[in-house]
Amino acid sequence: MGFKALCFGLLCVSFLSCIYTPVPDNIEETWKVMALDTVAKTCSLMALCLENLGVMRYEEFISMIINLDYTQPLSDEHITVTDTAFVDIPVRLYLPKRKSEAPRRAVIYFHGGGFCFGSFKQRAFDFLNRWTANKLDAVVVGIDYRLAPQHHFPAQFEDGITAVKFFLQDKILTKYGVDPTRIAVSGDSSGGTLAAAVTQQVQIDPEVKHKLKLQALLYPGLQVIDTHLPSHRENEHGIVLTRDIAIKLVSLFFTKDEALPQAMRKNQHMPPESRHLFRFVNWSTLLPDKFRKDHVYTEPVLGRSAFSLPALMDHRALPLLASDDHLQHLPQTYILTCQHDVLRDDGIMYVSRLQKVGVQVFHDHVEDGIHGALSYMTSPLHLDLGLRIKDMYVSWLDNNL
Repeated sequence: MGFKALCFGLLCVSFLSCIYTPVPDNIEETWKVMALDTVAKTCSLMALCLENLGVMRYEEFISMIINLDYTQPLSDEHITVTDTAFVDIPVRLYLPKRKSEAPRRAVIYFHGGGFCFGSFKQRAFDFLNRWTANKLDAVVVGIDYRLAPQHHFPAQFEDGITAVKFFLQDKILTKYGVDPTRIAVSGDSSGGTLAAAVTQQVQIDPEVKHKLKLQALLYPGLQVIDTHLPSHRENEHGIVLTRDIAIKLVSLFFTKDEALPQAMRKNQHMPPESRHLFRFVNWSTLLPDKFRKDHVYTEPVLGRSAFSLPALMDHRALPLLASDDHLQHLPQTYILTCQHDVLRDDGIMYVSRLQKVGVQVFHDHVEDGIHGALSYMTSPLHLDLGLRIKDMYVSWLDNNL
């Protein structure tokens, strides 16, 4: 009996050592963050084990867990909440009940989830969009786009641009009492990717009469050309989101071919014809000194992969690859980045590029921030950090929209 207990104890220790990540000293609510990280990594490890055993795919298991967090469109004394569709794309509308003498502001929100899971139905996103509508007295639209790997790029972009263009029609804006000059697009993580890509397209589309006033990108992922950025190295085993899981999810966005994530881990996934894009993601020139530190820049290795994916060079999938001429049409922009986040440098490089072409940018960098903090605003997964980021984001919208 004692030997079995010892073996079980050693097994538990080995398991915990596999998922344990030291929490940086500047992060508040240390034990709560450690618990969240342990839960996230345990679920991820279980999902990988089930995938390797052929029981179910990684993203299917994670989606099954996330689905338990879905909410119904419940109205309250301040907001009418309705699930409907724009064309055939599911959306959740938040309409303030109090009377307004003038047309209202509007915010279109894309949820995160690595392109593979998530929904506006999740409690955290429902809470955020409900709060935004109430605080700003604004119409808020949460959009559910098709998910990978059942649907690869460009399905997500197509859903996003279709829903936004539908909303920007005069008859729809009039129906919901929206001021066409005061509309923002926002998103977090992969939702920030979509928000950035959709904004780039809307602002240059001659068929779109009403342009966006603002875009707000919360710890967005904006490129995969270089997977050896300083933030990738420093947060390789990061809290909640590791480099390997980030690569796995973004790979599924493009293809089910296992050769892609294997090549991405080595930074050898880009085709030879992509070299001209390197300058758009060259962190040695785009990152401030405090983020470059003592890291040494090396170019990604070209031509090693046995496949060709044109989507890896498409700015509709990876907005940081857009040319300067394209970027200069963008509206006033808010970008929030987190220090302890594998995607940190994507957002910071976008700040540099937008400033270079004359776009007005406001950058909030959260020194004690972690990826996905906005997902932890409701019990039992509650972090003060998530509420603080929510307040920073909504306050900026209130002051600028």
